[in-house]
Amino acid sequence: MIPAGELNLRVAAIFALLASSTYAVALASTNELAGLVALTATGVFAALAVGWIVIRAIRIVQMDRRRTLLAQAMEFDPAYCFVTGPDGLIASANASARERFDREPGTPLVEALRDVFAGAEGIVFRLQQKAATTGSVLEDVTSHAEGFRLHVRQLEDGIAVWRLESEATRSLGPRRADTAVLTTGRNGAILFMNPAARTLIGQRAKALSDIVEDLPLRSGGVHRIKAAEGVARVLVQRTDIGAGRQELLLAPIEDTSDDLEGERGFDTLPVPLLKVTPDGTLIRANPEARRLLDLPIERAGNLSEYMEGLGRALTDWLHEAADGRGLHRSEFLRLTRPDREVFVQVTLNRVIEHGMPSLIAVLNDATELKTLEAQFVQSQKMQAIGQLAGGVAHDFNNLLTAISGHCDLLLLRHDQGDPDYGDLVQINQNANRAAALVGQLLAFSRKQTMRPEVLDLRDTLADLTHLLNRLVGEKVRLLLNHDPALPTIRGDRRQLEQVMMNLVVNARDAMPEGGEVSITTERRVLRDRLERDRAVVPPGVYVSVAISDEGVGIPKDKLQKVFEPFFTTKRTGEGTGLGLSTVYGIVKQSGGYIFVDSVPGQGTTFSLLFPAFERSAEAPAPQVEEKVQKLPEKGSGVVLLVEDEAPVRAFAARALRLRGYTVIEAETAEEALDLLEDDSMAVDIFVTDVVMPGMDGPTWVRKARETRPDVGVVFVSGYAEDAFGDGQDSIPNSVFLPKPFSLSDLTETVHAQLL
Repeated sequence: MIPAGELNLRVAAIFALLASSTYAVALASTNELAGLVALTATGVFAALAVGWIVIRAIRIVQMDRRRTLLAQAMEFDPAYCFVTGPDGLIASANASARERFDREPGTPLVEALRDVFAGAEGIVFRLQQKAATTGSVLEDVTSHAEGFRLHVRQLEDGIAVWRLESEATRSLGPRRADTAVLTTGRNGAILFMNPAARTLIGQRAKALSDIVEDLPLRSGGVHRIKAAEGVARVLVQRTDIGAGRQELLLAPIEDTSDDLEGERGFDTLPVPLLKVTPDGTLIRANPEARRLLDLPIERAGNLSEYMEGLGRALTDWLHEAADGRGLHRSEFLRLTRPDREVFVQVTLNRVIEHGMPSLIAVLNDATELKTLEAQFVQSQKMQAIGQLAGGVAHDFNNLLTAISGHCDLLLLRHDQGDPDYGDLVQINQNANRAAALVGQLLAFSRKQTMRPEVLDLRDTLADLTHLLNRLVGEKVRLLLNHDPALPTIRGDRRQLEQVMMNLVVNARDAMPEGGEVSITTERRVLRDRLERDRAVVPPGVYVSVAISDEGVGIPKDKLQKVFEPFFTTKRTGEGTGLGLSTVYGIVKQSGGYIFVDSVPGQGTTFSLLFPAFERSAEAPAPQVEEKVQKLPEKGSGVVLLVEDEAPVRAFAARALRLRGYTVIEAETAEEALDLLEDDSMAVDIFVTDVVMPGMDGPTWVRKARETRPDVGVVFVSGYAEDAFGDGQDSIPNSVFLPKPFSLSDLTETVHAQLL
């Protein structure tokens, strides 16, 4: 049916075309009479065209007048009212609709109704068709949250009046007129059935088990129910509505396409539905599915063009379902939409048409579920890798302690003129390099021992500038911009230097043709908390450090993975994937935050936030002068050495005995406690490992302190100092010595603890 306004324009155009044609005939005619007739016809057609145009202008004015009167009449109606044109666009809305939907004139009505209806496209299309046939239509429709009574009135020239009256403004009418709706409790008890559900089932049922033959229910699945006219198959859509209650929508379907081709069975259901052949060819998609898949109307294609991620060919899965295997078992797939990442839960149901099987795919948007699942898996993976890194670092530190310790013992017996002296020095230096690599693993797992101090990042970066300039090379310029009022922070200088070096080296590698790397520091005050990348930064004063480059940038899909261990965008052999994960671990262990922004082709910026450490002006920090104390060559005292690693215990015992101490060795904590039961045995200090089979170091020391409260303690461990102290009271008169330690580190620590 062509609207009257469009018909007027078409007729006017036809008359104008006839006028121009007859005028051309008149000019070309050699017969005076024929030319006169043609000119006369030209005038008639031109007059008719002008007349139709004038009529069209009058009708436009009348339409505008009618729309204005309708808008004035609806303005204060408590229901939500819209006036739409023949194109389905909103021409006007009353005050209630403007406040509720916040849609400007010219917006499609479908977009506004998506706020309240899951299947807005199907609802609008159905009501438009009915109103165009009968002049008006009245229908009750229920959304997930509230019910509406919709009244649509079709006027001339394609103008339609839509009135939505919510359940809050009326106290009568069923929740949904065309779909069976049930509300169930925790144990499957049926709490509510709307009239459509009672008509479908033929009774007021008390429990789901009374009507459903194939429990449990699957959202998006097809089930058999005991209906008023025998067993019926229904499509179930389930929604949690709180307090253990669920709302069930039951839509009857058959094994033929008759109902599926109708309004009730396919296009009007508020769930995305696809109809496909066993080889994946799309036969039909309802409006909800087209919107979810961003499916073009003019081209259907194959299901494999729009979904991926099953782990095998989609056609194999579809053929199995067409053969009756694996029906009703949901699969999670990823849509191939270019604009955003969407995951769907797909359930297949088989239908028979003319003796041939086809499949109905019920889709549920599972993007939020898969996002939460990915975050949980990532958290579990990071935790597992952190534990693995900490365990590997602990074992390596034990090995390195034995290697470097016995190397120190050999160096005591060789001077610089000895041929083996150079080899021993090389062993010692490479052991130290290995210890630095282990430190990266501990930094990633946030189990690195920190030596915090109050730092001014301007001084730290100034001391590091020479090294950074050597790292970036000649093609890259390094610029430093400092805030003159930069507060101090509290952190480990060595670790923060490692952070800066890693970030600057990454910036250099991102600019193979050269460019500029800038390091900018500033004082930043957060008045409100900052939420970004699942991190929440509380209000306060921070020191901000931004490291920016002009490099190739990082693609958006890889931006959130850069801090993962062993993830690298560099070619094989050029990066380990531990650099940024180490940076992340150090920053987090220092109480800071790190964010990354990147634009491919323009560059990347890493932003670091560290809490400012500002001392009170009334109580300045006391100046403590460190006294250099020369330790004696020989010591005295009895040391109880408890270490489960035999090589480490052998080195530590020899080192202490060389310095004059009497050493009593024990392999386990239980053995140490047995030795201490002899009250006649005097012990001046405990040197014990922290993590051991059976009883750990802090536990046995507390037991031993019950009878020997004044004995000092030196804890040694390949883990960080705070790795064993969480949730435990600190042990007085104790110090911590991290592995790997040298001969002098051990003997000096023991001597200082005995003073």
